[in-house]
Amino acid sequence: MRLPARSEAAALAASAMRMAIAIILGYGIATVNLGIVVNAVLALAVTYLPAVLRRDWDLRLSPGLTFVVTLAVLLHALGMVGFYDEIWWYDHLTHTLSAMIVAAVGYAAARAIDLHSDAVSFPPRFLSLFILLVTLSLGVLWEVLEFLARLGAAAVGVEAVLVQYGLGDTILDLVFDTVGAVLVALFGTRRLSTLIETIREWLR
Repeated sequence: MRLPARSEAAALAASAMRMAIAIILGYGIATVNLGIVVNAVLALAVTYLPAVLRRDWDLRLSPGLTFVVTLAVLLHALGMVGFYDEIWWYDHLTHTLSAMIVAAVGYAAARAIDLHSDAVSFPPRFLSLFILLVTLSLGVLWEVLEFLARLGAAAVGVEAVLVQYGLGDTILDLVFDTVGAVLVALFGTRRLSTLIETIREWLR
């Protein structure tokens, strides 16, 4: 079955971005940069997650969502090459985009469960708060992982695989995580109907 032109373009773009991440991985290996290598490997693994979900769980993500997820991990991999240090707003962009993905998936999952089961009911205000809390919780977890990665790297004398610039940077990261969640709550929920229906069908 042939994909619609827009979906086909999104799928092709996702494949091109996967190749770009592979190139970044090659660069990290060539320059013996552990941070770039680890983050590129993880980014590549994430790009194959939609295929794994489709094969093992029969959960089919749209080409558009696959494109956005791939874009997010590509931007993070590029950040490790040097963009985080050279472009002051780059970290804010990646955190906002990643938070939007987390918020969208969290909202879609909760809404699908709400529609699937009569035993639960999530009022719209609760869902808005849910989006924010889930996004911030995962944002805090990420900041903790960055801090632990920095401590662990310093303890063994190697380069940190995650970038962490201090308390001020952590607070700003959480602020932009909040921005991403609010954007989804205000403008994105109506565009998630396909993902909601996909999860609902999978729950059946």
